[in-house]
Amino acid sequence: SRARMFELPTETHEEPFFAPLPLGGAQGIRGHPDTGRPFGKAAAFARPHERAPTASGRLGIFGVQDAYLQERLAERGVTRLADLLPVQPGLYLWQGDITTLAVDAIVNAANSQMLGCFAPCHGCIDNAIHTYVGVQLRHECAKLMREQEEEPTGSAKITKAYNLPCRHVLHTVSPIIFGTVTREERDQLASCYRSCLTLAAQNGLHSVAFCCISTGEYHFPRVLAAEIAIQTVKKWQGQNPNWIEVIFNVFRDSDHEIYQRALRQNIPSQA
Repeated sequence: SRARMFELPTETHEEPFFAPLPLGGAQGIRGHPDTGRPFGKAAAFARPHERAPTASGRLGIFGVQDAYLQERLAERGVTRLADLLPVQPGLYLWQGDITTLAVDAIVNAANSQMLGCFAPCHGCIDNAIHTYVGVQLRHECAKLMREQEEEPTGSAKITKAYNLPCRHVLHTVSPIIFGTVTREERDQLASCYRSCLTLAAQNGLHSVAFCCISTGEYHFPRVLAAEIAIQTVKKWQGQNPNWIEVIFNVFRDSDHEIYQRALRQNIPSQA
């Protein structure tokens, strides 16, 4: 099945094995399981680190990856919720790299197979999150998807965040737009936000950062998507007061302007 094809060998495997390098693509580290030392050109990525070895006395490939990702995170810096100012009660707008946010959960716009992007070095948010979380995330997603082929549009699943500064990742499947946006597609996008917030509440989380779901590779009109996002979140917060603070995360200047305008207009909650 699609899920099983991404199962990983354990660190007790007796032969050298391949695991994706955290650069989101076809490159990778090839290392000996007894020493954790990478082979060939990949040795350039085996930087000095403080990480302790495994119980068997060796670092292992995940240790090499995790040390590298933690080093990259330190270089990029971390932003905490306390560093931000709300634009409305319980609502924040922040422009930056969502993988550097230290909140309870960030939201990933995933594909329906929930196994990460299949295009090496692709520029989507799914690839970016999997890159900086580490290969353990794809392994956990594969376990979650063993009993199903696809996740329905508008639903969500939760995983650990591994090497990110947040605690969890919420993965939601959003609609793909091929022409004029239909009523069903609007409802599906709203369902993405509701599903993530409900799942976060069920897991005791109190802060969630949303990317601009469905507006990139899935071509949902950005202004309409922002309006649906704000409406849906405000309605959910009204029905569940003082529970979850929401950060609308944007990367592009144009998206920041769209959300600024929409939030200034004080869009009412979705009926």
